[in-house]
Amino acid sequence: MMITTYPGKLNWPIWQKYLFRFFCIYFLLQIAPWTWIEYIPGGNYITQYYYPALDWCVNNSNNLFFHVRAELIPMNGSGDTSYGWAQLWLYLSLSMIGSFIWSLIGKTANQYNVLSYWLRVSIRYFLIINCFNYGFSKIFLLQMPFPTTSQLATPLGDFLPMRLSWMFMGSSPTYQFFAGLLEVIAGLLLLFRRTVTLGLFVAAGVFFNVMMMNMSYDIPVKLFSANLFLMSLFLLSFEWKRLVSFFLLNQPAAANDLYNIHFEKKWIRIACIILKLTFVLLAIILPLNDTRKFAKEFNAISSNKKFPIGIYSVKTFVRNKDTIPAFANDTLRWQDMIIDNKNSGSIKTNDTLYRMRYGRGYFIFSINEKSDSITFSKKAVTGDSIFLYQMKYSFADSNTIYLNGKLKSDSIFVALKKTYHHFQLTEKQFHWLSEYNR
Repeated sequence: MMITTYPGKLNWPIWQKYLFRFFCIYFLLQIAPWTWIEYIPGGNYITQYYYPALDWCVNNSNNLFFHVRAELIPMNGSGDTSYGWAQLWLYLSLSMIGSFIWSLIGKTANQYNVLSYWLRVSIRYFLIINCFNYGFSKIFLLQMPFPTTSQLATPLGDFLPMRLSWMFMGSSPTYQFFAGLLEVIAGLLLLFRRTVTLGLFVAAGVFFNVMMMNMSYDIPVKLFSANLFLMSLFLLSFEWKRLVSFFLLNQPAAANDLYNIHFEKKWIRIACIILKLTFVLLAIILPLNDTRKFAKEFNAISSNKKFPIGIYSVKTFVRNKDTIPAFANDTLRWQDMIIDNKNSGSIKTNDTLYRMRYGRGYFIFSINEKSDSITFSKKAVTGDSIFLYQMKYSFADSNTIYLNGKLKSDSIFVALKKTYHHFQLTEKQFHWLSEYNR
């Protein structure tokens, strides 16, 4: 009878066994490899029961033990919500309890080698998926868009650190492409057994930088980025002896055989090749093609030609036939209006009717040229658009727009005058020869 031998040592110290038990349970809960079946069309029908069960466990364990918040806020654009923290405490608790029970049951050394091999493979492919997902979005300049005119016109001190860091990355397409390229390179290196160690070094460096940016600029992906970095270190820890010999002691180091395994049965070897090719297709090639198509469609969305992009000062603001002067202490008066690309814009006002961000009310709009009307809406958290109001428009000249209509229960007339403001950040600021520190 032929038996496949898994790489690893014969004797595991007790402390290594316990640490392995804990991290094995914790990482499996985090990466949830059983949900990867969703990459296969129709796979979501199998996993549709997992997520409600997980929500039930997180909410009830929080109510009974953790008390992060009385009512948990689910995952949204932020991965560090109260739900995310309650889930973390649940996973840590299950890992501690599970590793204790596991210790009572015990396992032979060969069984630990089998489990550690498949755990390393699962984590490795999880890192590959995220390297490509984040890398592709940066390469196609989708994750951090270039700052909009509304953002450029907002005082720097009004921005939260997270938005500042986002605009810092987005203001340089070259640097964002470079950051994404490093993530893709890490994913490619992790894909092949011979380059796994180098891939882990690149991935650890990339994810450590991402984690530090998240921590330093209060970007709400701290928990997830920390887990990606921890997973990279976990996989490198299996090679600590050879790495110390090579990098610190300047001694010869044995080749990495942690991912080298030869299955005795031919059908298993063929199945592994098919599975890897399927993974490359579903987790790399198809997402790359989808991201490329989305970027092409997004960039093809043309802004309206009726209202040119730019900053418009509010020369006249009349509400219910009363002219509200610019210097009046009226927080709901429009101070200016900015038309951005993609039929979006913002107004300098404190009116919470809009989506308020950094002292400006953001909106999206559509134009009906037949009725000379413009419809204002706002994006909800779900991504849907919510109707706000509709106004008639007319042009006094190429730089002056009149708007009139109903805003809430008030009749409004607004005279907008386009102003010309040049933002140096929109220039290509690169000089090999720089005589001064600008």
